[in-house]
Amino acid sequence: MTQRRPRILVAVTGASGSAYAVSLIRRDIGDVYLVMSQWGRMVMREETGLDDKDLDRYCKGVFSDKDLANPFASGSNGFDAMVVIPCSLGTLAMISAGMADSLITRAAMVALKERRRLVLVVRETPWPTNALENATRLSRDGVMIVPAAPPFYHRPASLEELVEHFVDKVVVTLGGEPRLKWREEMLERE
Repeated sequence: MTQRRPRILVAVTGASGSAYAVSLIRRDIGDVYLVMSQWGRMVMREETGLDDKDLDRYCKGVFSDKDLANPFASGSNGFDAMVVIPCSLGTLAMISAGMADSLITRAAMVALKERRRLVLVVRETPWPTNALENATRLSRDGVMIVPAAPPFYHRPASLEELVEHFVDKVVVTLGGEPRLKWREEMLERE
């Protein structure tokens, strides 16, 4: 019997950090469905030169954030996990307040009410007190808050390697296996 591939909804908002989303989408983590906000598209184009058409081949579907009639806006359309990468502080606030006026925030509400895995990779800094309170509230509801803070202990040799190691951490929070094994790499470098 073949095991079903996980269905992962990847949402991209207008915070800086599009390279993290691109790296995650290009990995084989399951059946990926992509939703991008208007600002997410703009920032991705500015930071990477890519848009959703460039990522289409890695996804089972690509959707507009304005599409509230989308199946992912309903709890009856099962997905295994959702990750907002990068997640702006505005999106964090909307999800925390229960505002569901876009596909991204509505799908996050579905994840919360259905107790599905929800990961928010918050990129902005510094965080005002209300953002810390929003993150705390969501964390109490089981949301994984993953600040976009890439690791340096593996001594990255390039920006790409730095991004890949951080995305490994995101993949693990989604229940997947990391691509890179930093301890093994460290021993090889010694």
